[in-house]
Amino acid sequence: MVAGIVGSLRLGSGLRRLPGRFVTREWRLPAGIAALLGLLLALPLAGAVAVTPAIATAPSPPDCREQGLIDCPLPYDAVLPPAAEMLSWDPETRVVGFRNTYRLYRGDAFHAPRGKAKVLQRLAGVVPPIRYDADGKSAGIDDYIRSQRVTGLLILKDGRIAYEYYGQGNTDRTLWTSRSVAKSVVSVLVGIAVREGFIHDVSDPITRYLPELNGTAWDGVTLQELLQHSSGTVWNENYADPQSDFARLTRCEALPEPYPCVLELIRSLKRMPGVRSGEVWSYNTGGAWLVGRLLETATGMTLARYLETRVWSRYPMERDGVWQALVRGEIDMGGHGFNATLRDWGRFALFVQQGGRLPSGEVLLPADWLQRSTSWTRARGSVTPATPDGQYGYQWWFGGLEPSVHRAPGDAETMRQSFWAEGIYGQAIAINPAQRLVMIQWSAWKEAEPPASMYEEQVRFFNGASRALRGVSSAIDAGGQRPDPGRP
Repeated sequence: MVAGIVGSLRLGSGLRRLPGRFVTREWRLPAGIAALLGLLLALPLAGAVAVTPAIATAPSPPDCREQGLIDCPLPYDAVLPPAAEMLSWDPETRVVGFRNTYRLYRGDAFHAPRGKAKVLQRLAGVVPPIRYDADGKSAGIDDYIRSQRVTGLLILKDGRIAYEYYGQGNTDRTLWTSRSVAKSVVSVLVGIAVREGFIHDVSDPITRYLPELNGTAWDGVTLQELLQHSSGTVWNENYADPQSDFARLTRCEALPEPYPCVLELIRSLKRMPGVRSGEVWSYNTGGAWLVGRLLETATGMTLARYLETRVWSRYPMERDGVWQALVRGEIDMGGHGFNATLRDWGRFALFVQQGGRLPSGEVLLPADWLQRSTSWTRARGSVTPATPDGQYGYQWWFGGLEPSVHRAPGDAETMRQSFWAEGIYGQAIAINPAQRLVMIQWSAWKEAEPPASMYEEQVRFFNGASRALRGVSSAIDAGGQRPDPGRP
């Protein structure tokens, strides 16, 4: 049973180790020598005794140095699905693919200092069960995990673990891929770069940093418009259309040399007829890649390196991660491609929840960055009945509900205070700074873009977590002991 998990850790069963690989070489002896050896081997040996065959040595552990990692994440699956077919994987294949994405593409590692991670302590005592409304019925965490096909779930209250769950064989050493949650990570890095002076202002035209876009559909677009996905550039994000721009991008990324293909795709895009930048909201992963590319050009570092030097090594995190690269050591994939453990996703969310503050007290973000990031654009297409004030900011989402959906007391306030990072197939980070509440979710949905009810269920569940954890003591374990950082 999952209900009532309080800071528990369930390691997946059936973890597989990659078998050792043995390479055989064919040696050809001269015919005469081969015949002589055959005769000698056929002769009985005086005093011969039975010899017990030598016991085969255990296979060598997997080697992840190619990905820039010293310790391999777990599980380390032996058979991986084709990256080019990512949009057509079945849910079971997707689990394997998403926890091995760091191996499917070239990548740049971002490193954590060993043994120095900020410890995530447990909430003391019994944590109340989470209840939420599911189609008019009261549902709990078991129901949510089944419905959302959850493979990892972490809920933090006051920076401490309230709930932790791993499913489908995932562990606390699994590097799960973010999909578009990475866009929100990049947004935070842009804020750091603004504070450090690498980026002058989000009102700058992006050609100030990417002059190669002069004369293209991106000419005249500001960084703020790029962050808000209101560039006015035509882009088809339809995940079910094999000819969409996103599907073409996916195939480009799977090539041995992906960068020229991606760059050509982005440069070839057209403008929406009669639309000025800033007028229409249209979700655009191609534009999100340009946000990351602009950041790399401004800082002179890859996304992985900038993340490592500013946040990952200083918060600090527990384990290394990998960012998908188009050119290793030079160009990372800003639209997605962040791979890290569940707890390190949680630590990053805590960094954001605390306004970009490190445990040392140093603040890395401009004072108004989160407020600006979550001031939702009202460009055409962003305002809906569920999001009357707009649904998108600086690559963060507002988690709204249709007016007809039941709301428990306090839900409206929780939604107003919260903001979300979302990735296809159910990846999510939800942050409520006012309530000091964070949720991390890994999932393997059947569809990239499911019915709206799947997103609404996430919002209703987070609202339920808010209700359950209000007033819960944030005291550490009885006796004031700090838990082992390797345990929940």
